[in-house]
Amino acid sequence: MVAEASSAIQRIQKALIEMNVQLSSVLSDISGVSGMSMIAAILDGERNPWTLAARVQSGVKATTEDISKSLEGNWREELLFVLRQEVELYRIYQQKIDDCDLELRKHLESFGSVVDLQTQPIGPKPKGKKGSNNALHFDLRTELYRITGIDWAQVNGMDVLTAQTVIAEAGADLSAFASENNFASWLGLCPTNEKSAAKSGSRQPCHSGPPQRSYHAAAKPKLSGRAISPPTYPSGRPESAITAMARKLACLFYRLIKHGQ
Repeated sequence: MVAEASSAIQRIQKALIEMNVQLSSVLSDISGVSGMSMIAAILDGERNPWTLAARVQSGVKATTEDISKSLEGNWREELLFVLRQEVELYRIYQQKIDDCDLELRKHLESFGSVVDLQTQPIGPKPKGKKGSNNALHFDLRTELYRITGIDWAQVNGMDVLTAQTVIAEAGADLSAFASENNFASWLGLCPTNEKSAAKSGSRQPCHSGPPQRSYHAAAKPKLSGRAISPPTYPSGRPESAITAMARKLACLFYRLIKHGQ
């Protein structure tokens, strides 16, 4: 659903650009409160750029004058029709995402607690760590802390959504894995070493694990240490560096869950 919602936003932006409405040049995210408020007003018939710009929230950096200039569109009927269709689709996807969030919250609440939030409350959110654009509509950080005893927002190279994704696939206690090597192999982060006549063959990461598992294909991007910039990759081979960093984070994840270390 998240991918569909993102695609709908891209089509909304395309329709706006074709109308010469350049909201994306003054807003970092047109799907935010300010952007959707102005788009809703446009669909309701408002055409005055200054009236539309007045709907912008106080946190937007662009000036009211710049925003009003970006709202001088041609308002072609066929493009307004496309815009309305895409906005309606986006709202449907958002509602479905909200429904999924609610179901996930109910499921997490069924898990037993490892820590008592009354006697061991979660600490303040670390500064400088940005939240995800796909953040859930409830306090996932606290729920995972209650279930695992770990504040995943405090773990370098990892975020709460990544932890939730792995826990959803592998379980909250990782009891199915005898060692961190087994866990890394299950994630597809152990390279093979095929040889024939003293020649090395493919060293692509293996993809062992249960056939119903869907996570291994996304394991590396989810556990890749995205703060590392491309110039730091060794020998110009970013794929090998991503795999190595993903494996380190997978082992860290295992040790935190199993041993609290």
